[in-house]
Amino acid sequence: MDQKREAPGLGRPSGTYDVAIIGSGPGGYATALRSAQLGFRVALIEQDHVVGGTCLNRGCVPTKALLTATHAIEEARHAREMGVGLTPEPIDYDRLHAFQQEMVDAMTGGLGDLLSQRKVDVIRGRGSLAGPGRVDVARPDGEPFTLDADNVVLAMGASSRPLPGIPFGGPVIDSDRALSLPRFPDRAVIVGSGAVALEFASMWRAAGSQVTLLIRHDRVLTGWSRRSGQVLTRQLRRRGIDIITGVQCTGVDISQDATPGVSPGQGHSDGDATGEGGITVHYAPNGPKGPDPGQSAEGEESGLIRSDLLLAAVGRRPNTGAPWVGSAGLDLDRAGSVVTDAQGRTNLDHVWAVGDVTPGHQLANRAFQQGITVAEAMAGMDPEPVDDATVPQVVFSTPQAASVGYDRQAAQEDGTLTDVQETIYPMMANSRMRMSGQEGALSLVTACRAEDLDTRVIVGAQIISPQASENIAEVEELIGNRVPLHRAAGLIHPHPTFSETLGEALLKADGRPLHMR
Repeated sequence: MDQKREAPGLGRPSGTYDVAIIGSGPGGYATALRSAQLGFRVALIEQDHVVGGTCLNRGCVPTKALLTATHAIEEARHAREMGVGLTPEPIDYDRLHAFQQEMVDAMTGGLGDLLSQRKVDVIRGRGSLAGPGRVDVARPDGEPFTLDADNVVLAMGASSRPLPGIPFGGPVIDSDRALSLPRFPDRAVIVGSGAVALEFASMWRAAGSQVTLLIRHDRVLTGWSRRSGQVLTRQLRRRGIDIITGVQCTGVDISQDATPGVSPGQGHSDGDATGEGGITVHYAPNGPKGPDPGQSAEGEESGLIRSDLLLAAVGRRPNTGAPWVGSAGLDLDRAGSVVTDAQGRTNLDHVWAVGDVTPGHQLANRAFQQGITVAEAMAGMDPEPVDDATVPQVVFSTPQAASVGYDRQAAQEDGTLTDVQETIYPMMANSRMRMSGQEGALSLVTACRAEDLDTRVIVGAQIISPQASENIAEVEELIGNRVPLHRAAGLIHPHPTFSETLGEALLKADGRPLHMR
């Protein structure tokens, strides 16, 4: 390539890149690493001071660090029930936040080292498309400049969606702000029923907070099977989380002195929350004219809740609102996501998109695989597209929830599947489940594919258990490799383990159950 002007601070010509990537989250950095591995010269543009995006800095890693810590409190309580007298000490918030930051630093630092070893140029700044093969970079510490690249990959991620008419600010917070609280709240209202809502509810409740969930339907995880959602709803209530169903948040009254982040036992009194240091959250039934017409649950009466904060966890919207996105001529769907083909190509030549800016599940593991696919497609390798039927979803609540593939209804609606069957396994038949002090659920969905009507395979599973996040990977492998059910049921699981629940469920689905009817 021709040598062109110097990009400030880079030490190399700006016009020599094969790939320029905007955003360094799992989709962006996976694209960068695989592209470099394939011999491309790569620029990775990130507006934050460290790489890793939301997942490593404000999502997956820091939340799981806090969940790991607060899970120890749950274990201590359960130990007392079994006769082992453990009494948790009060939370040392300085040490807890240091532990959280240590985990973030370890992961982002390791990623930075890996990018450096692969000779990926990490450029701090805000990237935007400036035309075919051109990316403008607005640097926080210098003059803006333009990069030229043969391919541009959009990986800008997503941001928390506010409640209608209730903007973020003060004690109305999103998950980013929740992670930066100096202390856990005395009282918290959480609006939402998905992964973010349930993880913070589990974390704060384990630490002693009074937690109320406001949800629109009659159960949490409404995108999952009814049984899984009902079981998890029941377990969360058993742990002391107040779940108000069939309602929507209609407004908040915020005290001028409201300050989120007060440790349990040291917070505000139960006086008027609109007075010193509190808020009042108003809710009303989610009726036919509510945000989800035709799918409302039988709602509670209108009411109010006094709280220290309100966490809005009602989903995330793709970061495609910048003016350059529209002026570039990118095709967006109604949700604002960048439309791509199966391998990540947008409607613009040599412009690709991965991760949360694209339609589909907003999951780090999905974005990571999309990044590999795009890098290989740019290299002309014609890779297999990401198969959403093999992308696992995990909720690190207490107990955990995990899902992959189809539930029964979705399988029945898929024209390529026939003879769909669902197998329910009674989790309390497993010794480890009994020892855990928790209840759970496991369902397997099996079917025959149209191209092979004689072979039954697993096409989906949902698990509620203390180890669901670990056990779901085995189901993913069985689905992705289309292992015949009869062979899968013959695999041996260690005893006694949570994984045996899957082995027993497979035997039952294959018509030869041993420990159940």
